Amino acid sequence: MTLYSKIIGTGSYLPPNRVTNQDLVEQLAKKGLETSDDWIFSRSGIAARHYAAKDVQSSDLALEAAKRALDMAKLSPNDIDLIVLATSTPDFFGGFPSTACVVQNKLGITNGCAAFDVQAVCSGFAYAVSIADNFIKAGAHKNVLVIGAEVFSRILNFEDRTTCVLFGDGAGAVVLSASQEPGVLATKLHADGSYANILCVPGKVNAGAVEGSAFLYMDGQAVFKLAVSVLEKVANEVLQIAGMTAAQVDWLVPHQANIRIMQSTARKMGLPMEKMVVTVDQHGNTSAASIPLALDQAVRDGRIKPGQTVMMEGVGGGFTWGAVLARM
Repeated sequence: MTLYSKIIGTGSYLPPNRVTNQDLVEQLAKKGLETSDDWIFSRSGIAARHYAAKDVQSSDLALEAAKRALDMAKLSPNDIDLIVLATSTPDFFGGFPSTACVVQNKLGITNGCAAFDVQAVCSGFAYAVSIADNFIKAGAHKNVLVIGAEVFSRILNFEDRTTCVLFGDGAGAVVLSASQEPGVLATKLHADGSYANILCVPGKVNAGAVEGSAFLYMDGQAVFKLAVSVLEKVANEVLQIAGMTAAQVDWLVPHQANIRIMQSTARKMGLPMEKMVVTVDQHGNTSAASIPLALDQAVRDGRIKPGQTVMMEGVGGGFTWGAVLARM
């Protein structure tokens, strides 16, 4: 019997503090930095984002998204036998214990299931789904909880108007389960470390202190140029693996980084804009959380229906990129 992995539940969570462009304009003005709602929106398509409270960690956002995904999947926490959590903003400095293990405990899972984090920045969810898919197809796991969770507001430099306006906090989750029906149809992952310096947090830890900057740095033009190039290519790769064409894709759910990058990818694939799920306007760039956040929103509002084919793709620091083609 051929085993497949299938998404049987989705969930997402945004912290309640919604920050509009105008809120940021006023905040930055106090620091002597000039910007405007029009300047932010015209360059990114972002109108608002959400920030977590100071005492809220990635695991707290992940927990809420996971609960909602489990509820849709009609599974209990102890039905999960693997947790793969994508994040660049883990609960603990140094990344351990893993945020996945923290979420396992907060969910009350007592079955000793495996749990680990994945670090591929904005491509993290695609990486995590690919890992889960392969574990399920190999027969090693049956029900895998895949989460993307970020508190990017913690690493933003609010003295840099070009980056601090772009990112937000949130979490999204899916439950992948073993199935006799095809679900995940194809995945493809890539990385090129020679571009590490165009999107990074360049600080290092030495003797308990940070050397360099602990804030996010981005060369926006370089990232834009590379992202537009690789996203089209990886989308075509997964279509080729699955033996499908772009015309058979019902929905494009891209990483929600910049509306211009997203529109360019859709155009190059020959997909009408109505087939693209857009949440960047209200969520900003939530890194590894952005794809599952958008996916869950479109599932719950009825746009994405059972049996439809969804293309999910992301690009992030590393430089990493990847795509997942799935039948819901």
